[in-house]
Amino acid sequence: MLCLVAFTFSFCREQTGMKEPEKTDFQEQRRQMVEQQLQRRDITDPLVLKAMRRTPRHRFVPAEYRNQSYVDGPLPIGCQQTISQPYIVAIMTQLATIDSTSRVLEIGTGSGYQAAVLAEIADSVFSIEIVDELCHRADSTLSHLGYQNVEVKCGDGYRGWVEHAPYDAILVTAAPDHVPQPLVDQLKIGGKLIIPVGQHHQDLLQITKSESGAIQKSVIPVRFVPMTGEALE
Repeated sequence: MLCLVAFTFSFCREQTGMKEPEKTDFQEQRRQMVEQQLQRRDITDPLVLKAMRRTPRHRFVPAEYRNQSYVDGPLPIGCQQTISQPYIVAIMTQLATIDSTSRVLEIGTGSGYQAAVLAEIADSVFSIEIVDELCHRADSTLSHLGYQNVEVKCGDGYRGWVEHAPYDAILVTAAPDHVPQPLVDQLKIGGKLIIPVGQHHQDLLQITKSESGAIQKSVIPVRFVPMTGEALE
């Protein structure tokens, strides 16, 4: 199965209309998304399914794409970035195996949607975004929606966020051509790094840190935007 999660767009503009109340039809679309796109595949973790039902994906996309918020695919958010398709967000969250006690690091905040899903489950979420405009926009959206357990920082996430380490899970939403060792170093023993790796061909990896090293498992082929910054050096 090939999950297309990132395309290139040439514009970068502000989201609008963030303060409108949620409509009943968005709630119904979200219910159908969970039943048809997630439960019919391999998403079984009840915490993940509950988080996906609760998180208003339409609040994280530009107004002109809001009527497509719950389709089975990515959507442009500007700055040559996308919001990942719901299935990819769900499977990455499920692979992280987090709960209400977990401390999670996300590399690549983007729209803030993945961080919000994580925040529905975890105790605390720390997220880094290299594109300043997306960073500030996501921080504003998450704050407006009341996610008080998410902290967003603008910067290069290649070396993680050592001040809050160690983490129970780290999720990376852009693809380097190798696994950044600083991220593995910041995991707890037993913690999991969920990361797409590769250039022309990418695989979503689940890396579990153990006392003797790291155990790597390839999950599915994917396509994410490349990780930029130090990852390219």
